[in-house]
Formats: sequence, C-alpha cells, structure tokens
Amino acid sequence: MISDTIKLSVIISVHDQAEALEQNLPLFLSSQGEVNYEVIVVDDSSSDETPDVLKRFKNEYPRLYTTFLPHSEFPSPSRRRLALTIGAKAAHSEWIAIVDINRPPVNESWVDFLYNNINKQSEVVSVYRNKKNSIQSWDSLEEASPFICKAERRSGHGHQGNLLTYQRGAYDSIVVRKDRIYDALRLFDKEISSSQLCGLSIKIFLTNIFN
Repeated sequence: MISDTIKLSVIISVHDQAEALEQNLPLFLSSQGEVNYEVIVVDDSSSDETPDVLKRFKNEYPRLYTTFLPHSEFPSPSRRRLALTIGAKAAHSEWIAIVDINRPPVNESWVDFLYNNINKQSEVVSVYRNKKNSIQSWDSLEEASPFICKAERRSGHGHQGNLLTYQRGAYDSIVVRKDRIYDALRLFDKEISSSQLCGLSIKIFLTNIFN
C-alpha cells in the first residue's frame, strides 16, 4: 500500500526542453513501488513548447506539480539556481532530489531504491547510475561541498562526459535533506578558479578511487 505521506520531492529545472520532457518526464513520473513522491518541474521562461508539454503531463500525472521562473530583462548569473530554489520552496518532503531531465532513471523502481537506501542520518546523498546505481552518503553538507561545487559549476558543466563518472564525482542526481537544501543550492554555479578546480578534482578522485 502506498503511503499518503510524500517522502521524496524530485525537482527538475528546464528551459526550452520540450523534446527531452516528452521523452524522459514519464520515466520520472512512473516509478513503481510503495514510496510516495512528488515531481516538481520549474520552467525557466521557455519559449518552445515546454509549457504545453507540462500542461498535458500535469493532466495525466497527479504527482506532477509545475511552476515557473519569470522572464527578466536582467538575467541572473544563475537562473538555474533560482529555479531550483523555487522548486525547493514548493517541496513537501524531508528529502529533496535534484535531477536533470537529460539523465532519466534507469530502473522502474528508482524512487523506492533511492529512498530505501538513503542513510537517514546523512545530509546529502549522491547517486551514480553508471556504477550500478551506487549511492554515496555524506554526514554533512560540508563534506559533500567539493563534489557539489565541481559538478554544478557553470550550470552543471561538471556532469559532462560518460567516462569515470564516479571517480570524477560526476553524480547523476543529488538528494539533500530539506533543512540544508538552501545552503546546498548556494554551492550551485559557484565561481571556481582553475587552481581551485584542479584541487577539487584531485581531492574527489582520491576520495572515490578507493571506494
């Protein structure tokens, strides 16, 4: 029996991604299992068919909630961070998963797998699909911050590439306890110098190569 309590909030920020939504959003919305969850999609002022796609899916899937980030003549350095913040404010659960519409789940029970493997004493959990859905737990956001800063720099540039994703800390999704989500989002699109990036890369590689 599925619990009425929402145990996981999944947040997706999109901009002009109607095609990706058509292909992948149903995979996020149709996880099988007992864990009740919600999917929150924040539209960053799309000019393509994204609003129409979201409206149609919203009629089909009760667990889907949509909202938007208004257009601005003075763009923020990180509209993605603003969009995710809007999504976090709408979340109803203790755990918030930040996912990318272009990195869909790889199994039909991904929500149950994820929620049931979260160390509830942790503040941050990262998920790597290419390592048999490996989950990496962090007791504190501060411990996870090098991974977040590296992966989420330049609007998620650190996620690019399919080789050695675990060793590089290029997780596919990240789950943050709600009481730390706003602190975590401050690490998104954080300015990192070349020397800092090199230091983060070495630290992450040494951490993960032995795990």
